[in-house]
Amino acid sequence: MTAERIDGKAFAANLRERVGDEAAKFSAATGRKAGLAVVLVGEDPASQVYVGSKHKATVAAGMESFEHRLPAGTSEAELLALVEQLNADEAVDGILVQLPLPDHLDDQAVIAAISPDKDVDGFHVTNAGRLAVGQSGFVPCTPLGCMMLLTDRLGDLSGLDAVVIGRSNIVGKPMAQLLLDANATVTIAHSRTKDLPAVVKRADIVVAAVGRAEMVKADWLKDGATVIDVGINRLPPAEGAEKGRLVGDVDYAGAEAVAGAITPVPGGVGPMTIAVLLRNTLVAAYRNAGLQVPDSL
Repeated sequence: MTAERIDGKAFAANLRERVGDEAAKFSAATGRKAGLAVVLVGEDPASQVYVGSKHKATVAAGMESFEHRLPAGTSEAELLALVEQLNADEAVDGILVQLPLPDHLDDQAVIAAISPDKDVDGFHVTNAGRLAVGQSGFVPCTPLGCMMLLTDRLGDLSGLDAVVIGRSNIVGKPMAQLLLDANATVTIAHSRTKDLPAVVKRADIVVAAVGRAEMVKADWLKDGATVIDVGINRLPPAEGAEKGRLVGDVDYAGAEAVAGAITPVPGGVGPMTIAVLLRNTLVAAYRNAGLQVPDSL
């Protein structure tokens, strides 16, 4: 058996196209574009790349992009003042503060200052609480993207056994909650889980989000399991190469012979994150304008 390759890049392109169509309708209905404000503090190279990608994707979807690039020495008071300004700005529907922040800034204090209704990253404790009790809020982009790929592949998840490897607030915990809401039976596994391979072996769905290169081996997997690999890890470069290749948390070459379907790295979950960010921003815009959120989102 060779696993079906779950093409996150193609799914994300389709989602971005739908967002673009609905963004145009929003602009026609309200006389303004949906707006996303991205705040970057400092000059972390990876963060600069991410912010640039988000800006391009936002503009390409027909939405307004507001970039705020602040020096690394920006004080917490200055950053919080900017967040409050963006909270009050009616042209801004979504606010994203790029993480990680410089060490002297408190990530949690900054996230807490963002209006939950503009928290398109889904990191605010209010949105985490809304997810936990089944209310409408914003879900972090990566797990929501994973969920879209799963439901597209499997349809109804009721009764399926799901194992999430990783318990972060950004991926593992919200992923488990989404699966639970979809009536799957969910186990959250982590570094202290006893006999992790045996726990994973019983799962119909495996979501690997632990940050360890190729940790999940083929013999951990149940035959026919659907595997969502959230990990992005760069291996040491081969002799003569400038960069090592990117791999996930799953040993793809081995797992491909056992799983029923699997996301590749790259090209699986990664492209979904920005696409879902655009989707969340447009959902926020519709809600902020008092309009019905389109079913296509």
